[in-house]
Amino acid sequence: MSQRTLNFSSGPATLPEEVLRNAQTALLDLDGSGIGILEHSHRGKEFGRVLERTEALIREVGAIGDDYAVLFVTAGATHHFAMVPQNFLGVGQTADYCDTGVWSGKAIEEARRVGAVHVAGTSAPAYAATPRALTFSPAPRYVHYTSNETIYGTQWSAPPNAPAPLVCDASSDIFSRPLALANHGLVYAGAQKNLGPSGISLVIAKKDFIATGATDLPPLAQYRTYAAEASMHNTPNTFGIYIIGEVVAWIRAQGGLAAMAERNERKAKVVYDFLDQSKAWRGHAEPASRSRMNITFRGTTKELEATMLERAEARGLSGLKGHRSVGGLRASIYNAFPEEGVHRLVELLDEVEHGRA
Repeated sequence: MSQRTLNFSSGPATLPEEVLRNAQTALLDLDGSGIGILEHSHRGKEFGRVLERTEALIREVGAIGDDYAVLFVTAGATHHFAMVPQNFLGVGQTADYCDTGVWSGKAIEEARRVGAVHVAGTSAPAYAATPRALTFSPAPRYVHYTSNETIYGTQWSAPPNAPAPLVCDASSDIFSRPLALANHGLVYAGAQKNLGPSGISLVIAKKDFIATGATDLPPLAQYRTYAAEASMHNTPNTFGIYIIGEVVAWIRAQGGLAAMAERNERKAKVVYDFLDQSKAWRGHAEPASRSRMNITFRGTTKELEATMLERAEARGLSGLKGHRSVGGLRASIYNAFPEEGVHRLVELLDEVEHGRA
């Protein structure tokens, strides 16, 4: 890897350098066609091949069967906060939601605009763990959870055991570990953390679950439209789909999702082990709920945090400031973030703690 600035941003986030270099070439000439990826018609055979191979790679790497549709929606994950209940929450029905922080809270807020919502469990106010107990409504239409909360740095170690189809916002940990699709009706994820650029989301949805959705919505508000027309009802985000395909090919070359999980566990352990022994820095999330993607922590004083952030920028460590709603620091170490980077972070944290220049 070249000496690029280490990007700890929560998203858009680090992409594999190999993918970026491939994209440089494809911007001018896609697959020897003489036309760049940004210029090709979405109805042409060249982009058709990109779409086909991207879906095939996602299915292969994710071990996704034919009973699931793989969809590309030109929108971020926030769009699905409303789209999910619009499609699946009907009159007289209740959707159950797990409240684990800001993003699940926004999903709950949007669902309440559509229909009845029951909060099955919450980890408020500290949001330092996933809920310890869940209590479901008598007959939930679906159960929604956010698999990884970027702001508080918590992650479900396994999907909740629910009495209805699960709907998962997996934006910040999709393809960071093997997919657990059992009992999932739909999984959606903004691409800009582990899969590609902003402005596009990946949806993996059970075909029979899609078929139960509302039919009186505009075409682009229905998941069935994307499934029926292979995400091509209108012009899709062609560049986003290309980049997702390149990233998933890179994941496959690294050994697949099991290898990604091992790599991400190893990176996170370096930082958490340091925080656990430090007298100046403390992690926010409880050990059993710690995220492998977003490590949130605080210093003993705001002055210490400010010193750390200033020195980090000078050392080429960018994006460590915590979310504006909670403060502190946050190290986002998604799939493509290099292992060298977590060691450099820990070295600097140690220097600042002990007052070394």
